[in-house]
Amino acid sequence: MNSHVTVAETTSARFSKYPVDGLAGASFKPEHFDAINGDSAFAGFLEVHAENYMGDGGAPHRLLTAMRERFPVSLHGVCMSIGGQGDIDADHLARFAELARRYEPALVSEHLAWSTHDGVFLNDLLPLPYTAATLERVCAHIDQVQQAIKRPILLENPSTYLLFEESTYSETDFLDEIVERTGCGLLLDVNNVFVSATNHGTSAMDYLSEFPLEHVGEIHLAGHAEQDDGEGHKLLIDSHDGPVADAVWKLFEIVISQCGPIPTLVEWDNDVPDWPVLRAEAAAARAILDRHAQSYMLGRRHA
Repeated sequence: MNSHVTVAETTSARFSKYPVDGLAGASFKPEHFDAINGDSAFAGFLEVHAENYMGDGGAPHRLLTAMRERFPVSLHGVCMSIGGQGDIDADHLARFAELARRYEPALVSEHLAWSTHDGVFLNDLLPLPYTAATLERVCAHIDQVQQAIKRPILLENPSTYLLFEESTYSETDFLDEIVERTGCGLLLDVNNVFVSATNHGTSAMDYLSEFPLEHVGEIHLAGHAEQDDGEGHKLLIDSHDGPVADAVWKLFEIVISQCGPIPTLVEWDNDVPDWPVLRAEAAAARAILDRHAQSYMLGRRHA
């Protein structure tokens, strides 16, 4: 396939191109607008779910425009159904592309998952079998998205609760092949790595050792919930409803020690706390980024 996207500078920027390298950010929630607007010390970036801004105007766009004047923004899609068997919804893709044009986000991302079938939308990010047929479909859809928005996207590794017997690729090899064929980058969700490894009884460290870290353009951190699967086994849910767990922080620090200060976003989408709590989580991530930035650069300079 190899239809790598090159970005053409066809229009002048509407917003300042704030650097995002080495920054930590938080999910933007409209209820936090006043608190963020009055927070002169916050120096991170904000992420929004694209689907919350697909109307033509109104309060959501007024608030986001004001935030984009001050901060870099990460545009994160959750409903594109990159892995779906059917075609990508043309109207959804057009609105997504318009958001990318309108807000000039520093980062654009979507999930390795599916959420639509036969015209029915399922409010979930569902897993895929890692087969040659799935690979062809996912790559074709990524090519379609990248051509529409005229830039590469970052593809996020999923949190999974089951495995497919028909899979012929490991997840990390599948992601690596997608990058090779499409020229997209990767969004490494460290919480998803921990959740999936725990659920499947595998090693998160082994997964990360095989992950194509050189293609990571953004990292996600989030909280998860612990449940019982009904058979007495622990089941972790990627719930985004609490602080980042200690084990996830440890994995994150290991990744940063290897990769350097990659832009990192703390997601918190349910039971959302007041802004200072989110800001503190982002500050904790920034502290880890800063702690490893100098040693990483010295190591690269020495190499």
